[in-house]
This record gives sequence, C-alpha cells and structure tokens, in this order.
Amino acid sequence: MDIQLTISALNNPVRRQILEWLKDRSNFPPALPEHAELDGVCVAYIQEKAKLSQSTISSYMSALKQAGLVQSDRHGQWTFYRRDEDNIRRFLTAMQDELAKT
Repeated sequence: MDIQLTISALNNPVRRQILEWLKDRSNFPPALPEHAELDGVCVAYIQEKAKLSQSTISSYMSALKQAGLVQSDRHGQWTFYRRDEDNIRRFLTAMQDELAKT
C-alpha cells in the first residue's frame, strides 16, 4: 500500500464523504431489480448523491481505487463500487505504526 497515494486520495472532503456513504448501502436508492444481487453501489447513484459531474466522480472514484480504498466491478454499462475494508484497515494500521514510531 502506498501511504502517500492514499493520503492524497483522502485529501479531498468529497472523496472522504463518498467513503463514508459507501459504509452503508442504504445511503443510496435501492438497486434496480437486475442489480439486486450485486455488491456495491452504481457510480450513477454516487454521482447523483454528490451532485457533481460524471467526469468529476469518475476522477474521484479512480483516485479512491488507485489508493486501494474501493473496489469496482463492471456489469454491462454500469460500474459498481464498494469499500475495500481490508485495505482501509491496512492503511489505518500503517498510519498508526508510522505516527507511533519513536
């Protein structure tokens, strides 16, 4: 995990808000029936909630993915995102270790 890359991704309040929203699927509208079994949230729902352009949200989600904070799955024309809890925990542990060094 690249700590600097992750810190950079988190250095934006909207990206942090998206991560918070993704903790609970109920922060978004219900999935379409054909997507009910899929894990994650459609990028269109994230865009709608953030009230930002598609290109901005795509850029934000790309930064979060490169940092290892989210995972994505493509289903047809839709991309679904979910938090990568294991990598988030690794980042928090690495930060704690880094800041606790004497």
